[in-house]
Amino acid sequence: MKDKVRVAGGQGFWGDLLTAPVDQVRKGPIDYLMLDYLAEVTMSILQKQRSRNPEAGYARDFVELMREILPDCVEKNIKVLSNAGGVNVEGCANAIKEVARELGLQGKVKIGVVTGDDVLDKLDRWLADGIEINSMDDGTPLAAIRDKVQSANVYIGAEALVEALGKGANVVVGGRLTDTGLTLAPLMHEFGWSFDDYDKVSAGTIAGHIIECGAQSSGGNCQYDWQNIPDLANIGFPIIEASPNGEFIVTKHEGTGGRVNIQSVKEQLLYEMGDPHEYITPDVVADFASIQLEPAGENRVRVHGITGHPKTDFYKVSIAYTGGYKAVGTLVYAWPDALEKAQAADKILRERLDNLGLKFDVILTEYVGVNATHGSLSGQPSSDIPEVQLRVGVRGQNKAEVERFTKEIAPLILTGPPAVTGFAGGRPKVEEIMSYFPALIPKSLIETRVDIVKA
Repeated sequence: MKDKVRVAGGQGFWGDLLTAPVDQVRKGPIDYLMLDYLAEVTMSILQKQRSRNPEAGYARDFVELMREILPDCVEKNIKVLSNAGGVNVEGCANAIKEVARELGLQGKVKIGVVTGDDVLDKLDRWLADGIEINSMDDGTPLAAIRDKVQSANVYIGAEALVEALGKGANVVVGGRLTDTGLTLAPLMHEFGWSFDDYDKVSAGTIAGHIIECGAQSSGGNCQYDWQNIPDLANIGFPIIEASPNGEFIVTKHEGTGGRVNIQSVKEQLLYEMGDPHEYITPDVVADFASIQLEPAGENRVRVHGITGHPKTDFYKVSIAYTGGYKAVGTLVYAWPDALEKAQAADKILRERLDNLGLKFDVILTEYVGVNATHGSLSGQPSSDIPEVQLRVGVRGQNKAEVERFTKEIAPLILTGPPAVTGFAGGRPKVEEIMSYFPALIPKSLIETRVDIVKA
């Protein structure tokens, strides 16, 4: 058994800093690189891509990244875990296999393919069998939105990833693998932890939570003393240095920008936090209130004392469905009386929409520069604001009516208050809305599968 395992976070979302995983591999020692590409809405986007092209449906950025770093990973024995497979895990794995062959790495790359999270084709059978699937938000039954569903994916935990590593995989790809599981699995594999050792499983889960958002725990998006965080242009992404007893250090490579301290780690720990005593994952229920933090040197924070509880009998399933259409239009009004002009334009626009008989689920107005960020907490605006952006958005079920709204913004330039600009981009774009339907599914209904593909 190793006395230390280093797991590096390389991507916090699909679209994160492209150089980060390359730096993690090349700027210092690591054992594992975890790459988190998926958010809830991402699955529906990928599902739509695959419906147009059966070969699509996964994060293509991941394939290009592997083209760059795979030789380094093979040479340094760095294993890669990612949920970049989206809704086409096999397609993603085959693309990696082709990259490995192009790079002359035949026989040196084994790809663990984790499937079973995509349950879209099982929904109708479950409903017919009387299985209750209701929204965790408001109790709405799945049947009410079934005809609009675009994707349905279960959050798969670390167990299948541990199996893939145990079968010798040095690259593991899956679909809706949990963010935390991508870090927990290497620790379970290397240290031989049991899933019944709830404290250690919770420790690995919290380690994963700390690095799942990339540089958000190493100085990025950090509120505390943000002006003095060094060299954000070359920010170092976080690394977990874990020990067999469940304690770990949060750090980053030497010579990189950003900062790892107790405050940066605390801010990330609060991300997506509900009840701190019950952070529920497929693998364990972690107690965030048990976490102990202490400085362990420059850009090093020791995390220990973590406890946890048995996992639940349910998986969470992320269901995305078509929720109508939206469009957002903007105009900028200049001093003097910038806010008053923007408010008058909004009143005129709403009256014209009403005269046209257009009905929307929501019409939302924001005055950027006044209250768009903090709303009513902004207080009384100054009378000498130099400029205000009027931002109006509508949401509705009728696409034609939303499109009609987009034609009512430009006329305000010559038929409304004076001193207006900011319409060079043309009419607003009508976009389809993806709505989120979280639900619980008994784990007994889900079967995961692990296959090994050799390059």
